[in-house]
Amino acid sequence: MGAQDRIRERFNDLSPALQQVARYVLDHPNEVVTGSMRNVGTRSQSTPATLVRFAHTVGFDGWPQLKAAFAADMGLDADTYGERAKQLVGRAKDQSLAGEMFEVQRRNLEATHRHSEQALPTACALIEKAPAVHAAGFRACFPIAFSFVYVYRLFRASVHLVDGQGGSLEMQQRAFAKGDALVVVSFAPYSREALQVTDAAKKAGCRIVAITDSVASPISLVADETLLFTTHSPSFFPSIAAGVAVTEALVELLASRAGKPVVRRIGQAEAQLLESGAYLAPPLPRHP
Repeated sequence: MGAQDRIRERFNDLSPALQQVARYVLDHPNEVVTGSMRNVGTRSQSTPATLVRFAHTVGFDGWPQLKAAFAADMGLDADTYGERAKQLVGRAKDQSLAGEMFEVQRRNLEATHRHSEQALPTACALIEKAPAVHAAGFRACFPIAFSFVYVYRLFRASVHLVDGQGGSLEMQQRAFAKGDALVVVSFAPYSREALQVTDAAKKAGCRIVAITDSVASPISLVADETLLFTTHSPSFFPSIAAGVAVTEALVELLASRAGKPVVRRIGQAEAQLLESGAYLAPPLPRHP
């Protein structure tokens, strides 16, 4: 059982002072992980002694242990990339290395299918009702967000990539409007920009679809809908393959629900790509 589930389970048995702490840490898990105990105490209007008593009451040895448990809920307790890379040293001639990667990816896809199958129609309904759709993903998550925008734009014009290029993140966030949807992608360790964009979208009144690795991730905690994907990898860096897959499934569902007009729009977009020279024209058949 995760730290937050443990707190929720014991909430009704807590004293009013400890319930006050519980409400704050459940509503602000990022602060628990990134802030000091002093800051959490100030913002929750509680003393350090009350925070320690709270940690003991909900089953932890102390505040550091509760903080570590919150970090684990967010997937932040994994080995560093460097430590994982050490495991690869000396395996260059291991013929099972590539097969191991593909086997893990198969399991990732199966797990992602199970976790997100039921949530996909709900996320789809949220997105298709929005006047405009914004998508954001940074660093390793950028290809997932870009792929979503690139393919979705083939049949919907009001889809926009939020990438912060040229320092324009704040300017792009000004386009968020009430009723819009934000599709935001991030996995542990979660990027600062993803959290910034999510907060800005929430304040603007956007509906949020989080594509992430945990229901306890900071973007999932404030999202209206979450699509989970698995990032396991035998390599040193988390895998984004299942994230791309769940995004492709989302666009596929959006296209299937858009009706016959989508066929015309996709055909027009493809024709424009060919006419512009963006795609190489297929070779003319040779006649004997």
